[in-house]
Amino acid sequence: MALKPVVFEVLLALADAPRHGWGLVREVEARLDSGPLLPGNFYRTLRRLLADGLIEEAPQPDTATGDERRRYFRLTAHGERVARAEAKRLAARVADARLRRLLKAR
Repeated sequence: MALKPVVFEVLLALADAPRHGWGLVREVEARLDSGPLLPGNFYRTLRRLLADGLIEEAPQPDTATGDERRRYFRLTAHGERVARAEAKRLAARVADARLRRLLKAR
């Protein structure tokens, strides 16, 4: 099943390291290039990802400076599998577009 773009981008952002909510907002906004995310929608997405077991709260990293009220999140093993499956699905779509000459071969 295809993931919504914002969901996939959150999973991608968490693939390499835990991040706090506002850091996720900034990274996802930059990657989607579709303007600012509405905070209510974004945090509702985070709650759904938590409920679905794709992400979990993470302890604040030792290197973190600033507000200790920040909540950090990380991928779960299930979240990594879902992100990997979505990446493969998208790669297959790109390969198909190349076969149909919609995109140039690399």
